[in-house]
Amino acid sequence: MENVLENKIREIVIRCNGRVSVAVELPSHSFHINGDRTYSAASLIKIPILLEAFRQAQQGKISLSDMVTIPKEGRVGGAGVLVSLSDHLTLTVEDLLTLMIIVSDNTATNLLIERLGAKAIQELFHTLELKHTRLMRKLMDFKAAEQGLNNYTSALDIISCLKVLDTGTEYSLMNRKKMLHILHQQQFDTKLPSRMDRKAVYIANKTGELPGVEHDCAIIKFQEKTAYIAVLIDELEEDESGIDTFAQIGKLISDFLIKDYI
Repeated sequence: MENVLENKIREIVIRCNGRVSVAVELPSHSFHINGDRTYSAASLIKIPILLEAFRQAQQGKISLSDMVTIPKEGRVGGAGVLVSLSDHLTLTVEDLLTLMIIVSDNTATNLLIERLGAKAIQELFHTLELKHTRLMRKLMDFKAAEQGLNNYTSALDIISCLKVLDTGTEYSLMNRKKMLHILHQQQFDTKLPSRMDRKAVYIANKTGELPGVEHDCAIIKFQEKTAYIAVLIDELEEDESGIDTFAQIGKLISDFLIKDYI
C-alpha cells in the first residue's frame, strides 16, 4: 500500500508542468521526491517565524499579549488585511501571528521579524537543523530582491517545522496547541485541502505564492494518526497545473489515512 501511494504521487508530479518537490511523513513510513531541493520560500517562511515567536514567548523574552502599534508607513501589500485598515491600530503579538498565518499578512510578518530579530530567527533554523532555509529579507522588499536577496526553504525543512510545531518537546503542550489552532484557521484552502473530506480529517495548512511559484504544506489528522506533507512547485507555466497537483496529492494522503482504518 505504501509503495502504491508513493508511485501515484510520483505520477502526479511528472504530469505537472512545473518543478515539483514533495515530502511526506506518515505514521507507517516517510518518503520524498526531491525533498532537499531549495526553493524560494514565499510565505512558507512564516512557519519558522511562528515557531521562533512561540520559542521567545516560552523563554519569557516576549509575551503573546504584548501590544504592537501598526505604523501606517510600514504597511505592505501582496497579501493580508493590515494595509487596508485604519491609521491608528494596535494589536497583540498573538494577533499578528494569527494574521501572518491565516491570511498570510505581509505587514504582520515584517513587524514580527522586527520584534523577534532576524538573527534570532536564523538561529532557530540552525537549532532545528534546517539545511535549506534562509531569511535574507523582509516580505515585499523589492529593493533587497533586486540585489539578489531572497528567502529560501525546502520540502524536507518544512516537514521538520511542522513536526516540531505539532509534537516538539521544545514547546509546551499549550503552545503547540495554540500554534496548531492558528494553522487550522487557515483561510487559503484551495490547494492541498481542496478535495479532502473535511468532516473526516483535521487540516492545518500554510500556503505560499509568487509568480510561477505555488507552495502548500499541511498537518493532517485522522483519529490517532497524523500525516505531514509539503509540496513546493516553481517554474510553473500556468498556475492551474500546480493547483491541480496539490489537490490530487492532498486527497491521496487524506484518503490513505482514512482507509487505513477501514
